[in-house]
Amino acid sequence: MRTKLLTALAFLGLATALATPARADDWNKKYSLTGKPDVTVRTNDGNVEITAGAQNEIEAHVITTGWRIPSDVRVEERQDGNHLEIEVRVPTHWSWFSSSHNRNLRIVLHVPREADLDVRTGDGNVTTENITGRTVIDTGDGNIDANGLHGDLRLHTSDGHVQGRNLDGSLDVDTGDGHVTIRGRFDSLRLKTGDGHVNAEIENGSKIGSQWSVSTGDGNVSLRVPADFHADLDAHTGDGHISLDFPVTVSGSLSNSTVHGKLNGGGGTLLVRTGDGSITIEKL
Repeated sequence: MRTKLLTALAFLGLATALATPARADDWNKKYSLTGKPDVTVRTNDGNVEITAGAQNEIEAHVITTGWRIPSDVRVEERQDGNHLEIEVRVPTHWSWFSSSHNRNLRIVLHVPREADLDVRTGDGNVTTENITGRTVIDTGDGNIDANGLHGDLRLHTSDGHVQGRNLDGSLDVDTGDGHVTIRGRFDSLRLKTGDGHVNAEIENGSKIGSQWSVSTGDGNVSLRVPADFHADLDAHTGDGHISLDFPVTVSGSLSNSTVHGKLNGGGGTLLVRTGDGSITIEKL
């Protein structure tokens, strides 16, 4: 009887914990600037959101649900002129009876429109909007949404999709498992996914200098490019077909799975690969 009573009380305690609304905390601070900022963000587990804000300051928020600041979550920050570093660490262990499914963390930054960013999270999504500068984003497990970014852009996730629109500059995307969907004007381009579709819209003004590379281990590749886009096309699929909406001057043998040829007289090399899927290249 005593064992049954203790078991019932334990489940009652668990149910009460799960039904109790999780406590929210908000740490925030503003940083004054004298020029273009260089911002570094690190967290072991949390989502990061960065958008354009005031010209001469950075506004930072760390928003938690189910964790307390600073007793559970540690926030370390350091400013040296226009260089700002923010590191946020969450507990890696908690009680089985705690409402862990209600725990989450968000780092929200409003930075000047011109800023260099280096963002790394062990587990979480990253969203960035309307920033011009060098941007490096790396997440161990999460999605990346990059919109309105201009500059040297490097986006990596071990497991998650990468999406971007209104991009401009040099773009390097690498995901271990997830689809890639991007649109913009590019000076250089590398898109790679281990498993997922690739959809890219290349806007007017884009030009291949050195080699561009688009590849997926398993998935379809769809490229839409301007009608006057110049490229030396090198396309191959291990199991699929290739469809072209362009006249191509083919060099060598022609097959459904491999195409070597020139688009609009040729240009820089456009390398397209899929291990298992079809390749489509069409006009915008």
